[in-house]
Order: sequence, then structure tokens, then C-alpha cells
Amino acid sequence: MNAEKLLNMNETLSRALVLLVVGMITVFLILWLLIIIGNLLIRFTNRYLPLPEVVVKSADDIGSVPGRTVAAIVAAVDVVTGGKGKVEKIEKDNN
Repeated sequence: MNAEKLLNMNETLSRALVLLVVGMITVFLILWLLIIIGNLLIRFTNRYLPLPEVVVKSADDIGSVPGRTVAAIVAAVDVVTGGKGKVEKIEKDNN
């Protein structure tokens, strides 16, 4: 009787291990597929549906801010954003 129970327990654990492995592989494949589809969607969107061009304002639009201050602010924005940021407007906070 004990040998039968032990054999049945081994069979049950074996089946549980197979289900565990199959489940983990399934989750891995679904997440991998999700990443691939997301990357393809991003590439398609960037290639065929680009953002509209932003009109760059001239230095006159910045107003009465001194040139050295504007240069410092533009340089700081350039460093912080890695060259992707643009300064469009500079306002003085009166608080």
C-alpha cells in the first residue's frame, strides 16, 4: 500500500512539474511576443506617422531676457535633455 501511494505521489509531482514548466514557457513566449509587437508598433508609428514639425521661435520671441542668460538656459536645457529639448519661452516669475 505504501509503495502505491509513493508511486502515485511521484506521478502527481511529475505532472505538477510538467504543468509548471509548460506554464512558465507559455508566459515567457507571450511576454516576448508582446515586446516584439510593441517594438514593431513603435517603429511603424515613428516611420509612417511622424510628429508634426515644431516651429522654432526666434530669439526675439524670448523677450527682454539678456543674451547671456538665454545662452545659459539653453545650454542647461540642452545638457539635461540630451539635446532633445527646446526653449520656446522664458518668463520671469514675480513671486
